[in-house]
Order: sequence, then C-alpha cells, then structure tokens
Amino acid sequence: MEEKRELETEEKIEQAETEAADQEEIREEAETEEAAEEPVNPEAEEEQASGPGEKKGFFRKKEKKDKKDEQIAELTDKVKRQLAEFENFRNRTEKEKSQMYTIGARDVVEKILPVVDNFERGLKSIPEEEKESPVASGMEMIYKQLMTVLTDLGVTPIEAVGQEFDPNLHNAVMHVENEDLGENIIAEEFQKGYKYNDAVLRHSMVSVAN
Repeated sequence: MEEKRELETEEKIEQAETEAADQEEIREEAETEEAAEEPVNPEAEEEQASGPGEKKGFFRKKEKKDKKDEQIAELTDKVKRQLAEFENFRNRTEKEKSQMYTIGARDVVEKILPVVDNFERGLKSIPEEEKESPVASGMEMIYKQLMTVLTDLGVTPIEAVGQEFDPNLHNAVMHVENEDLGENIIAEEFQKGYKYNDAVLRHSMVSVAN
C-alpha cells in the first residue's frame, strides 16, 4: 500500500516538473519574439560596435569642426592677400599721380621761365628816370606777382654771385681773373637758375673767377 502511494507521489512530482519546464520554454519563446519585434537603434549598435570608452559621434563632429576651421583659415588668408594687393595698388597709384603732377608742373614751369627772363630784361632796360612811370610800375607789379606764384609752386632761384661754384647748381661758361674774389667764386650771373622742390630745374649760367 505504501509503495503504491510513493509511486503516485513520484508521478505527480514528475508531472509538475514537466509542466514547469513547458511553461519556462513558452516564456523564453515569447521573450525571443518580443526582442525580434523591437526597433533597432543604429546609434546604440554603433556605440556597442565601437567598444567601451569610445564616442564615435564626438569624433565625427570634431572632424567637421576641423574642416570648417580650415575653410575659415583659407578665406582669412585670401582676404589678407586681397587687402595687401589693394594697399600696394593704392600706393602705386598715389605714386604715379604724384609723379604725373610733378612732371606736369615741371613742364609748365620750364615754359614760364623764359617769360620771367624777359620780364627781368625788360625791367633792367627801363631808364632810371622812367622807373616811376605807370608802365614800369605795372611791369614791376606783374613780375612780383609771377614770382610769388612760382614760389608757391615750389620754384626758388639758385644763389649764384659771390657763392662758390657748384657744378650741381651752376653752369660755368666763362673764366675771369679777379683779385677781389677768391678762387672758384662766381663773379657774374648771365642767366638765373631755378630749383623745383629741391631738384634743379635749370642751372645758373655763370662766370667763375680765378
């Protein structure tokens, strides 16, 4: 009788274990199906594939930032070169304008100098008793006004008589003996010389003593 009861008890235990195993198998199949239905997160897979401690997205952003910095540096360098070229162009243009003005003014002054020479010759030829006449006074006023204009333009006469001869300023056309003057001293000026902005416009035509 007791053996029969033990057999029945063992059969019930085996049946219970079988049912528990079946339920566990059903539960595992259900979890597998749920995992298959879940959406895949590419960023999560990317992080898992990269391994622990790696941040792939961060490095990508950094690469983009470096590329932008490189473009900014290229554009900045291009702007600097253009500014330098413009500055050189402006300086060159200003220099050319200044040279053109100087050349033009010099050419005009050179054409005016013979008129000045004639004024001086005309004033010297006026007799002493007629120097107070209206004509002589008018010529004197015009001459002074003309010289003032030339001075304002930067034209100045070269000193000659009594000065030591300087080939850079004077043109010697005659040599004279004069005991009252030292050696290589200018005795007489035949034609007045002029400078324009410290550059010789016309050499003085002179005679040199001793």
